[in-house]
Amino acid sequence: MADIRNNFVGIKSPNPFWLASAPPTDKAYNVVRAFKAGWGGVVWKTLGEEGPPVVNVNGPRYGAIWGADRRLLGLNNIELITDRDLQTNLREIKQVKMDWPDRAMVVSLMVPCEEQAWKAILPLVEETGADGIELNFGCPHGMSERGMGAAVGQVPEYIEMVVRWCKQNTRMPVITKLTPNITDIRKPARAALAGGTDAVSLINTINSITAVNLDTFAPEPTIDGKGTHGGYCGPAVKPIAMNMVAEIARDPETAGLPISAIGGITTWRDAAEFMALGAGNAQVCTAAMTYGFKIVQEMIAGLSDWMDEKGHRSLDDIIGRATPNVTDWQYLNLNYVAKAQIDQDLCIKCGRCHIACEDTSHQAITSMVDGVRHFEVIEAECVGCNLCVNVCPVENCITMEPLAAGVMDERTGKPVSPVYANWTEHPNNPAARQAAE
Repeated sequence: MADIRNNFVGIKSPNPFWLASAPPTDKAYNVVRAFKAGWGGVVWKTLGEEGPPVVNVNGPRYGAIWGADRRLLGLNNIELITDRDLQTNLREIKQVKMDWPDRAMVVSLMVPCEEQAWKAILPLVEETGADGIELNFGCPHGMSERGMGAAVGQVPEYIEMVVRWCKQNTRMPVITKLTPNITDIRKPARAALAGGTDAVSLINTINSITAVNLDTFAPEPTIDGKGTHGGYCGPAVKPIAMNMVAEIARDPETAGLPISAIGGITTWRDAAEFMALGAGNAQVCTAAMTYGFKIVQEMIAGLSDWMDEKGHRSLDDIIGRATPNVTDWQYLNLNYVAKAQIDQDLCIKCGRCHIACEDTSHQAITSMVDGVRHFEVIEAECVGCNLCVNVCPVENCITMEPLAAGVMDERTGKPVSPVYANWTEHPNNPAARQAAE
Protein backbone atom coordinates (compact mmCIF):
# COMPACT_ATOMS: atom_id res chain seq x y z
CA MET A 1 0.00 0.00 0.00
CA ALA A 2 1.21 3.50 -0.83
CA ASP A 3 2.17 5.63 2.14
CA ILE A 4 0.35 8.96 1.86
CA ARG A 5 1.41 10.31 5.24
CA ASN A 6 2.58 13.90 4.94
CA ASN A 7 5.44 15.76 6.61
CA PHE A 8 5.31 19.40 5.56
CA VAL A 9 8.06 21.53 7.15
CA GLY A 10 7.88 19.27 10.19
CA ILE A 11 4.08 19.41 10.42
CA LYS A 12 2.83 15.83 10.24
CA SER A 13 -0.58 14.65 9.07
CA PRO A 14 -2.01 11.27 8.02
CA ASN A 15 -2.60 12.49 4.47
CA PRO A 16 -1.70 15.56 2.38
CA PHE A 17 -5.24 16.97 2.26
CA TRP A 18 -5.75 20.04 4.44
CA LEU A 19 -8.71 22.38 4.61
CA ALA A 20 -7.67 25.89 3.64
CA SER A 21 -8.28 28.92 5.82
CA ALA A 22 -11.91 29.80 5.01
CA PRO A 23 -15.47 29.49 6.37
CA PRO A 24 -15.14 25.67 6.79
CA THR A 25 -12.40 26.18 9.40
CA ASP A 26 -13.97 29.01 11.39
CA LYS A 27 -14.85 27.07 14.54
CA ALA A 28 -14.32 23.84 16.41
CA TYR A 29 -17.63 22.30 15.33
CA ASN A 30 -16.67 22.41 11.66
CA VAL A 31 -13.07 21.36 12.20
CA VAL A 32 -14.03 18.35 14.32
CA ARG A 33 -16.51 17.26 11.64
CA ALA A 34 -13.71 17.61 9.09
CA PHE A 35 -11.31 15.50 11.13
CA LYS A 36 -13.96 12.82 11.63
CA ALA A 37 -14.44 12.75 7.87
CA GLY A 38 -10.72 12.14 7.37
CA TRP A 39 -9.01 15.47 6.60
CA GLY A 40 -5.31 15.40 7.41
CA GLY A 41 -5.18 18.95 8.70
CA VAL A 42 -6.71 22.40 8.69
CA VAL A 43 -5.61 25.99 8.44
CA TRP A 44 -7.88 27.75 10.94
CA LYS A 45 -9.77 30.70 9.49
CA THR A 46 -7.71 33.88 9.75
CA LEU A 47 -7.46 35.44 13.20
CA GLY A 48 -6.99 39.16 13.77
CA GLU A 49 -5.66 41.18 16.69
CA GLU A 50 -7.37 41.44 20.06
CA GLY A 51 -10.10 44.03 20.25
CA PRO A 52 -13.54 44.45 18.71
CA PRO A 53 -14.22 41.59 16.29
CA VAL A 54 -14.32 42.21 12.56
CA VAL A 55 -17.83 42.89 11.25
CA ASN A 56 -18.93 40.88 8.22
CA VAL A 57 -21.88 41.67 5.96
CA ASN A 58 -25.20 40.13 6.99
CA GLY A 59 -26.40 39.57 3.45
CA PRO A 60 -25.19 37.50 0.51
CA ARG A 61 -21.45 36.80 0.61
CA TYR A 62 -20.96 34.70 -2.49
CA GLY A 63 -21.19 35.12 -6.24
CA ALA A 64 -20.87 32.16 -8.57
CA ILE A 65 -20.05 30.98 -12.08
CA TRP A 66 -21.74 27.76 -13.19
CA GLY A 67 -21.23 25.37 -16.06
CA ALA A 68 -24.05 24.37 -18.39
CA ASP A 69 -25.07 21.58 -15.99
CA ARG A 70 -25.22 23.99 -13.02
CA ARG A 71 -21.93 22.63 -11.73
CA LEU A 72 -20.12 25.25 -9.67
CA LEU A 73 -17.00 26.35 -11.56
CA GLY A 74 -16.03 29.45 -9.64
CA LEU A 75 -17.01 31.11 -6.39
CA ASN A 76 -16.54 34.77 -5.50
CA ASN A 77 -16.66 35.74 -1.83
CA ILE A 78 -16.70 39.06 0.02
CA GLU A 79 -16.35 37.55 3.49
CA LEU A 80 -13.64 38.94 5.76
CA ILE A 81 -11.48 37.20 8.35
CA THR A 82 -13.11 35.58 11.39
CA ASP A 83 -15.75 37.68 13.10
CA ARG A 84 -15.51 35.55 16.24
CA ASP A 85 -13.75 36.73 19.39
CA LEU A 86 -9.99 36.00 19.39
CA GLN A 87 -9.98 34.30 22.80
CA THR A 88 -12.86 32.03 21.79
CA ASN A 89 -10.96 30.95 18.70
CA LEU A 90 -7.77 30.33 20.68
CA ARG A 91 -9.58 28.18 23.27
CA GLU A 92 -11.17 26.09 20.53
CA ILE A 93 -7.91 25.67 18.65
CA LYS A 94 -6.20 24.43 21.82
CA GLN A 95 -8.97 21.95 22.61
CA VAL A 96 -9.21 20.56 19.09
CA LYS A 97 -5.43 20.09 18.90
CA MET A 98 -5.49 18.24 22.23
CA ASP A 99 -8.29 15.99 21.01
CA TRP A 100 -6.77 15.35 17.57
CA PRO A 101 -2.98 15.32 18.11
CA ASP A 102 -2.26 13.43 14.88
CA ARG A 103 -3.84 16.11 12.66
CA ALA A 104 -2.12 19.23 11.37
CA MET A 105 -3.32 22.42 13.05
CA VAL A 106 -2.08 25.58 11.35
CA VAL A 107 -3.45 29.00 12.31
CA SER A 108 -3.88 31.75 9.73
CA LEU A 109 -3.03 35.24 10.96
CA MET A 110 -3.58 38.79 9.74
CA VAL A 111 -2.82 41.81 11.90
CA PRO A 112 -1.70 45.36 11.08
CA CYS A 113 1.71 45.70 9.46
CA GLU A 114 3.37 46.71 12.71
CA GLU A 115 5.96 44.64 14.56
CA GLN A 116 4.25 44.99 17.92
CA ALA A 117 0.96 43.67 16.54
CA TRP A 118 2.68 40.50 15.33
CA LYS A 119 4.73 40.12 18.54
CA ALA A 120 1.50 40.34 20.55
CA ILE A 121 -0.46 37.63 18.74
CA LEU A 122 2.28 35.06 18.15
CA PRO A 123 2.66 33.86 21.78
CA LEU A 124 -1.12 33.58 22.08
CA VAL A 125 -1.21 31.19 19.14
CA GLU A 126 1.89 29.35 20.29
CA GLU A 127 0.25 28.61 23.66
CA THR A 128 -2.53 26.67 21.91
CA GLY A 129 -0.10 23.98 20.80
CA ALA A 130 -0.75 24.73 17.13
CA ASP A 131 1.71 23.17 14.69
CA GLY A 132 2.38 26.31 12.65
CA ILE A 133 1.10 29.63 11.40
CA GLU A 134 0.12 30.85 7.96
CA LEU A 135 0.60 34.55 7.25
CA ASN A 136 -2.38 35.77 5.25
CA PHE A 137 -0.85 38.12 2.67
CA GLY A 138 -3.49 37.29 0.09
CA CYS A 139 -7.00 38.48 0.99
CA PRO A 140 -7.93 40.84 -1.88
CA HIS A 141 -10.99 42.52 -0.42
CA GLY A 142 -11.98 44.40 2.70
CA MET A 143 -8.84 43.75 4.71
CA SER A 144 -6.56 44.94 1.90
CA GLU A 145 -8.35 48.27 2.07
CA ARG A 146 -7.17 48.45 5.70
CA GLY A 147 -3.52 47.92 4.79
CA MET A 148 -3.47 44.15 5.38
CA GLY A 149 -3.85 41.01 3.27
CA ALA A 150 -3.01 41.61 -0.39
CA ALA A 151 -1.88 45.16 0.45
CA VAL A 152 1.11 43.51 2.14
CA GLY A 153 1.39 40.60 -0.30
CA GLN A 154 1.83 42.95 -3.25
CA VAL A 155 4.91 44.60 -1.72
CA PRO A 156 7.89 42.22 -1.47
CA GLU A 157 9.67 44.45 1.02
CA TYR A 158 6.69 44.24 3.40
CA ILE A 159 6.55 40.47 3.02
CA GLU A 160 10.20 40.05 3.92
CA MET A 161 9.85 42.40 6.88
CA VAL A 162 6.80 40.71 8.43
CA VAL A 163 8.14 37.19 7.86
CA ARG A 164 11.35 38.20 9.63
CA TRP A 165 9.37 39.60 12.58
CA CYS A 166 7.49 36.31 12.89
CA LYS A 167 10.55 34.10 12.58
CA GLN A 168 12.25 36.10 15.32
CA ASN A 169 9.30 35.78 17.67
CA THR A 170 7.96 32.24 17.37
CA ARG A 171 9.14 28.64 17.45
CA MET A 172 6.37 27.60 15.06
CA PRO A 173 6.98 26.96 11.36
CA VAL A 174 5.93 29.95 9.26
CA ILE A 175 3.99 29.44 6.03
CA THR A 176 3.58 32.59 3.92
CA LYS A 177 0.35 32.73 1.91
CA LEU A 178 0.83 34.62 -1.36
CA THR A 179 -1.59 36.68 -3.40
CA PRO A 180 -2.07 35.92 -7.12
CA ASN A 181 -3.01 39.55 -7.72
CA ILE A 182 0.51 40.41 -8.80
CA THR A 183 2.51 40.42 -12.03
CA ASP A 184 5.33 38.03 -11.08
CA ILE A 185 4.65 35.50 -8.31
CA ARG A 186 8.36 34.75 -7.99
CA LYS A 187 9.12 38.11 -6.41
CA PRO A 188 6.95 37.74 -3.29
CA ALA A 189 8.15 34.13 -2.94
CA ARG A 190 11.75 35.29 -3.03
CA ALA A 191 10.95 37.98 -0.46
CA ALA A 192 9.33 35.46 1.86
CA LEU A 193 12.36 33.21 1.56
CA ALA A 194 14.69 36.13 2.27
CA GLY A 195 12.69 36.82 5.43
CA GLY A 196 13.23 33.23 6.54
CA THR A 197 9.85 31.63 5.77
CA ASP A 198 9.67 27.87 6.13
CA ALA A 199 7.22 27.54 3.24
CA VAL A 200 4.78 29.38 1.00
CA SER A 201 1.16 28.59 0.23
CA LEU A 202 -0.65 29.71 -2.90
CA ILE A 203 -2.78 30.87 -4.42
CA ASN A 204 -5.10 33.04 -2.39
CA THR A 205 -8.20 34.28 -4.18
CA ILE A 206 -8.22 36.38 -7.36
CA ASN A 207 -9.83 39.82 -7.51
CA SER A 208 -13.13 39.45 -9.31
CA ILE A 209 -16.70 40.50 -10.02
CA THR A 210 -18.60 37.43 -11.16
CA ALA A 211 -21.86 38.99 -12.31
CA VAL A 212 -23.95 42.15 -12.65
CA ASN A 213 -27.68 42.05 -12.03
CA LEU A 214 -29.21 43.58 -15.16
CA ASP A 215 -32.40 44.53 -13.35
CA THR A 216 -30.77 46.43 -10.47
CA PHE A 217 -27.49 47.17 -12.28
CA ALA A 218 -25.45 46.20 -9.23
CA PRO A 219 -22.66 43.63 -8.91
CA GLU A 220 -23.54 40.34 -7.26
CA PRO A 221 -23.58 39.53 -4.43
CA THR A 222 -25.56 42.70 -3.79
CA ILE A 223 -25.78 44.35 -0.38
CA ASP A 224 -28.59 46.91 -0.23
CA GLY A 225 -28.14 47.93 -3.85
CA LYS A 226 -24.33 47.94 -3.91
CA GLY A 227 -21.66 45.36 -4.65
CA THR A 228 -17.90 45.09 -4.48
CA HIS A 229 -15.04 43.04 -5.84
CA GLY A 230 -14.32 39.80 -4.03
CA GLY A 231 -11.99 36.83 -4.05
CA TYR A 232 -12.43 34.23 -6.82
CA CYS A 233 -11.75 30.55 -6.16
CA GLY A 234 -12.86 27.11 -7.26
CA PRO A 235 -12.06 24.84 -10.24
CA ALA A 236 -11.82 27.83 -12.60
CA VAL A 237 -8.65 29.13 -10.90
CA LYS A 238 -6.75 25.82 -10.91
CA PRO A 239 -4.78 26.53 -14.14
CA ILE A 240 -3.64 29.89 -12.78
CA ALA A 241 -2.64 28.34 -9.48
CA MET A 242 -0.70 25.50 -11.12
CA ASN A 243 1.32 27.92 -13.23
CA MET A 244 2.23 30.00 -10.18
CA VAL A 245 3.23 26.92 -8.18
CA ALA A 246 5.41 25.78 -11.08
CA GLU A 247 7.00 29.22 -11.43
CA ILE A 248 8.16 29.13 -7.81
CA ALA A 249 9.22 25.48 -7.96
CA ARG A 250 11.44 26.00 -11.01
CA ASP A 251 12.84 29.41 -10.08
CA PRO A 252 16.55 28.91 -9.22
CA GLU A 253 16.18 31.41 -6.36
CA THR A 254 13.30 29.55 -4.68
CA ALA A 255 13.88 25.97 -5.86
CA GLY A 256 13.40 23.65 -2.91
CA LEU A 257 11.17 26.06 -1.00
CA PRO A 258 8.25 23.95 0.34
CA ILE A 259 4.91 24.83 -1.27
CA SER A 260 1.40 24.17 0.00
CA ALA A 261 -0.85 24.24 -3.05
CA ILE A 262 -4.24 25.97 -3.09
CA GLY A 263 -6.57 26.69 -5.99
CA GLY A 264 -9.49 24.67 -7.34
CA ILE A 265 -8.41 21.31 -5.95
CA THR A 266 -11.49 19.11 -6.20
CA THR A 267 -10.21 15.56 -6.84
CA TRP A 268 -7.20 13.43 -5.98
CA ARG A 269 -5.96 14.01 -9.51
CA ASP A 270 -5.92 17.77 -8.99
CA ALA A 271 -3.82 17.30 -5.86
CA ALA A 272 -1.45 14.88 -7.60
CA GLU A 273 -0.92 17.37 -10.44
CA PHE A 274 -0.01 20.13 -8.00
CA MET A 275 2.37 17.83 -6.15
CA ALA A 276 3.97 16.74 -9.41
CA LEU A 277 4.65 20.43 -10.09
CA GLY A 278 6.45 20.79 -6.77
CA ALA A 279 3.84 21.19 -4.02
CA GLY A 280 4.30 19.29 -0.78
CA ASN A 281 0.60 19.04 0.04
CA ALA A 282 -2.81 20.36 -0.98
CA GLN A 283 -5.26 22.76 0.65
CA VAL A 284 -8.95 22.58 -0.28
CA CYS A 285 -11.85 24.95 0.29
CA THR A 286 -14.44 25.33 -2.49
CA ALA A 287 -14.78 21.58 -3.07
CA ALA A 288 -15.61 21.05 0.60
CA MET A 289 -18.09 23.93 0.54
CA THR A 290 -19.72 22.45 -2.57
CA TYR A 291 -19.80 18.74 -1.74
CA GLY A 292 -19.22 18.50 2.02
CA PHE A 293 -16.33 17.21 4.11
CA LYS A 294 -16.64 13.55 3.06
CA ILE A 295 -15.23 14.40 -0.35
CA VAL A 296 -11.82 13.86 1.25
CA GLN A 297 -12.52 10.13 1.41
CA GLU A 298 -12.64 10.00 -2.39
CA MET A 299 -9.40 12.02 -2.52
CA ILE A 300 -7.62 9.66 -0.12
CA ALA A 301 -8.83 6.50 -1.87
CA GLY A 302 -8.15 7.86 -5.34
CA LEU A 303 -4.62 9.02 -4.55
CA SER A 304 -3.76 5.77 -2.78
CA ASP A 305 -5.12 3.58 -5.58
CA TRP A 306 -3.32 5.56 -8.28
CA MET A 307 -0.03 5.44 -6.40
CA ASP A 308 -0.40 1.69 -5.91
CA GLU A 309 -1.19 1.22 -9.60
CA LYS A 310 1.84 3.26 -10.67
CA GLY A 311 4.21 1.83 -8.06
CA HIS A 312 4.72 5.07 -6.16
CA ARG A 313 5.51 4.11 -2.58
CA SER A 314 5.34 7.55 -0.93
CA LEU A 315 4.47 11.16 -1.73
CA ASP A 316 8.18 11.86 -2.23
CA ASP A 317 8.00 9.71 -5.37
CA ILE A 318 5.69 12.20 -7.07
CA ILE A 319 6.50 15.59 -5.52
CA GLY A 320 8.35 17.67 -8.12
CA ARG A 321 8.41 14.97 -10.81
CA ALA A 322 6.89 17.31 -13.42
CA THR A 323 8.90 20.39 -12.49
CA PRO A 324 11.87 19.64 -14.82
CA ASN A 325 9.43 19.28 -17.71
CA VAL A 326 8.10 22.82 -17.33
CA THR A 327 10.15 25.09 -19.55
CA ASP A 328 10.02 28.39 -21.42
CA TRP A 329 8.45 28.41 -24.88
CA GLN A 330 11.79 29.14 -26.54
CA TYR A 331 13.14 25.74 -25.45
CA LEU A 332 10.31 23.65 -26.91
CA ASN A 333 11.29 21.16 -29.61
CA LEU A 334 10.05 22.59 -32.91
CA ASN A 335 11.06 19.35 -34.61
CA TYR A 336 8.17 17.55 -32.91
CA VAL A 337 5.08 17.05 -35.09
CA ALA A 338 1.71 15.55 -34.17
CA LYS A 339 -1.44 15.35 -36.29
CA ALA A 340 -5.07 14.82 -35.35
CA GLN A 341 -6.69 11.47 -36.06
CA ILE A 342 -10.42 10.71 -35.85
CA ASP A 343 -11.65 7.29 -34.69
CA GLN A 344 -14.50 6.64 -37.10
CA ASP A 345 -16.03 4.01 -34.80
CA LEU A 346 -16.39 6.58 -32.00
CA CYS A 347 -17.38 9.53 -34.20
CA ILE A 348 -21.03 10.56 -33.73
CA LYS A 349 -21.01 12.80 -36.83
CA CYS A 350 -21.86 15.95 -34.86
CA GLY A 351 -19.52 18.07 -37.00
CA ARG A 352 -18.15 20.22 -34.19
CA CYS A 353 -14.56 19.42 -35.13
CA HIS A 354 -15.17 20.40 -38.75
CA ILE A 355 -16.85 23.71 -38.07
CA ALA A 356 -14.30 24.72 -35.45
CA CYS A 357 -11.44 23.94 -37.81
CA GLU A 358 -13.16 25.40 -40.86
CA ASP A 359 -14.18 28.69 -39.26
CA THR A 360 -11.36 29.36 -36.80
CA SER A 361 -8.39 27.17 -37.61
CA HIS A 362 -6.79 25.57 -40.69
CA GLN A 363 -9.56 23.98 -42.77
CA ALA A 364 -8.06 20.56 -42.14
CA ILE A 365 -11.18 18.43 -41.52
CA THR A 366 -13.58 17.29 -44.24
CA SER A 367 -17.34 17.37 -43.82
CA MET A 368 -18.34 15.27 -46.83
CA VAL A 369 -16.71 12.39 -48.67
CA ASP A 370 -18.37 11.10 -51.86
CA GLY A 371 -21.57 12.90 -50.92
CA VAL A 372 -21.74 11.29 -47.50
CA ARG A 373 -21.42 13.16 -44.18
CA HIS A 374 -17.93 12.15 -43.07
CA PHE A 375 -15.26 13.84 -40.95
CA GLU A 376 -11.64 13.08 -41.62
CA VAL A 377 -8.38 14.95 -41.07
CA ILE A 378 -6.57 16.32 -44.13
CA GLU A 379 -3.06 15.62 -42.89
CA ALA A 380 -1.35 18.06 -45.23
CA GLU A 381 -3.41 20.95 -43.79
CA CYS A 382 -3.35 19.92 -40.13
CA VAL A 383 -0.92 21.95 -38.01
CA GLY A 384 -1.48 19.85 -34.90
CA CYS A 385 -3.18 22.60 -32.90
CA ASN A 386 -5.57 20.06 -31.23
CA LEU A 387 -8.55 22.45 -31.22
CA CYS A 388 -10.63 19.59 -32.60
CA VAL A 389 -9.68 17.37 -29.67
CA ASN A 390 -10.89 20.00 -27.23
CA VAL A 391 -14.26 20.68 -28.87
CA CYS A 392 -15.13 17.04 -29.57
CA PRO A 393 -17.87 15.83 -27.15
CA VAL A 394 -16.69 12.21 -27.31
CA GLU A 395 -13.68 11.34 -25.17
CA ASN A 396 -10.76 9.83 -27.13
CA CYS A 397 -12.61 10.09 -30.43
CA ILE A 398 -9.94 12.48 -31.73
CA THR A 399 -6.36 11.94 -30.67
CA MET A 400 -3.03 13.55 -31.49
CA GLU A 401 -0.65 11.10 -33.11
CA PRO A 402 3.08 11.97 -33.27
CA LEU A 403 4.78 11.59 -36.65
CA ALA A 404 8.14 9.93 -36.95
CA ALA A 405 11.10 12.11 -37.89
CA GLY A 406 11.60 12.49 -41.63
CA VAL A 407 7.95 12.05 -42.61
CA MET A 408 7.30 13.75 -45.95
CA ASP A 409 4.42 16.11 -46.70
CA GLU A 410 2.58 14.41 -49.60
CA ARG A 411 1.43 17.77 -50.95
CA THR A 412 4.82 19.52 -51.09
CA GLY A 413 7.20 16.58 -51.18
CA LYS A 414 9.22 18.20 -48.37
CA PRO A 415 9.91 16.95 -44.84
CA VAL A 416 7.12 17.75 -42.40
CA SER A 417 9.62 18.42 -39.62
CA PRO A 418 11.58 21.70 -39.74
CA VAL A 419 15.37 21.70 -39.65
CA TYR A 420 15.65 23.83 -36.47
CA ALA A 421 15.36 22.34 -33.02
CA ASN A 422 13.77 25.19 -31.06
CA TRP A 423 13.11 28.93 -31.04
CA THR A 424 16.74 29.78 -30.35
CA GLU A 425 17.55 28.43 -33.83
CA HIS A 426 14.34 29.54 -35.56
CA PRO A 427 14.95 31.86 -38.53
CA ASN A 428 12.35 34.29 -37.18
CA ASN A 429 14.30 34.71 -33.96
CA PRO A 430 16.27 38.01 -34.19
CA ALA A 431 19.25 36.47 -32.37
CA ALA A 432 19.33 33.55 -34.82
CA ARG A 433 19.14 35.94 -37.80
CA GLN A 434 21.99 38.02 -36.43
CA ALA A 435 24.11 34.92 -35.87
CA ALA A 436 23.42 33.70 -39.40
CA GLU A 437 24.47 37.05 -40.85
